Amino acid sequence: MTTDSNDKLSSARFTQATDAFVETFTASVDFDRRLARHDIQGSIAHARMLCDIGILTEAERDAIFSGLEQIAGEIDRGCFAWSVKQEDVHMNIEARLTELIGIAGKKLHTGRSRNDQVATDIRLYLREEIDNIDAMMQRLQLALLNLAEQEAETIMPGFTHLQVAQPVTFGHHLLAWFEMLKRDRERLRDCRGRMNYLPLGAAALAGTSYPIDRFQTAELLGFTAPTANSLDSVSDRDFAIEFCAAASLIMMHLSRFSEELVLWTSAQFDFIELPDAFCTGSSIMPQKKNPDVPELVRGKSGRVTGHLMALLMLMKSQPLAYNKDNQEDKEPLFDTCDTLLHCLRAFADMVPHIRSKHENMYKAARQGFSTATDLADYLVRKGAAFRDAHEIVGLAVRLGIDSGRDLAEISLPELQQLSPMITEDVFGVLTLEGSVAARKHIGGTAPEAVLAAIEAARKELA
Repeated sequence: MTTDSNDKLSSARFTQATDAFVETFTASVDFDRRLARHDIQGSIAHARMLCDIGILTEAERDAIFSGLEQIAGEIDRGCFAWSVKQEDVHMNIEARLTELIGIAGKKLHTGRSRNDQVATDIRLYLREEIDNIDAMMQRLQLALLNLAEQEAETIMPGFTHLQVAQPVTFGHHLLAWFEMLKRDRERLRDCRGRMNYLPLGAAALAGTSYPIDRFQTAELLGFTAPTANSLDSVSDRDFAIEFCAAASLIMMHLSRFSEELVLWTSAQFDFIELPDAFCTGSSIMPQKKNPDVPELVRGKSGRVTGHLMALLMLMKSQPLAYNKDNQEDKEPLFDTCDTLLHCLRAFADMVPHIRSKHENMYKAARQGFSTATDLADYLVRKGAAFRDAHEIVGLAVRLGIDSGRDLAEISLPELQQLSPMITEDVFGVLTLEGSVAARKHIGGTAPEAVLAAIEAARKELA
């Protein structure tokens, strides 16, 4: 079956009807209908401007407003009749508007093209999504701060190469995640700022001969200003790529969080317990409690990074200006927004209910000679060169390994055989508590430094 040539957009140019498969293949309405509310928002601003410059009468403008309001209601109620024959969200809305109000509906498209129209719609959509994502990230940050405050004195092992390195506090570790999200939010705000310029008025690619007021339209839609070049305006998708790059970084950070949560819930670590509502069991192993939410978030990070790669490949060979290729920008962008927001919500809901196992964390921190660096620093303060101190501590660790003891369990006479600089006060630095307490500078792991960092962070978020 082929379409009637009279249904074809700009059908006067064509002598053949569109093949039915091609009609479906090239249509975007199945996914770009998500932009309907933003399309209507842009059309209302455009109609107001057209009236102010004398292209539309006040009666035509009001009829357009009324028709668009009715269409918005139909879409909200789920009774709008979407048609593949109309190809995309823009033509579906315009066709329905013309059906409702007659010729005034056809006048709405004066001074614009679907090229600058869709570029505007996507920016309106993404601007709103960024605001929603940012709000969810702030919610997650607050959850991390609350948990970090509860765990400011909880001692756990800090790792490098996944080997016990030095003792830290769990609160300090949680604040590391907070800092990642802080940078992520800064990147999102930068992205939003660069995106917030209005393409509408660029028309198909060269602008329009009508005396439009792009500054008025930009103000009505909350944009900083109109874009500066019509060719770039309709073909630019940098903002979508930049957002997906920022989203990929956020998802990479969430994936790192997830990896640690998965490790910490395992029997081998047993540092934390996740709430039952965020885990599942096994179909055959009744003892299992699987950390499904962190695992799934970890997996979804690859999905979002894949969308970034898709958009980069989409744009890399396109000449100016608009090309049909750009129809492929929406599904990766939409899915990135959905995936990121859902993952952030899952974490924001889950983090407040994480329960730490203090004894297990403390016991693990005592393994692996985690206060060895403290002993080296102690010797340096006593006057030893750091390289000499490093060698002495290496001998102390070897003694501990051979005798199955932690550094704090080695007797003073044994330590003094390694260096006469060591005196009774050494045990104040060899304990886990002494180690973390000594690091009270800004950015350090001491409980007082953690609490100060939380207080500063709360002021930033307020």
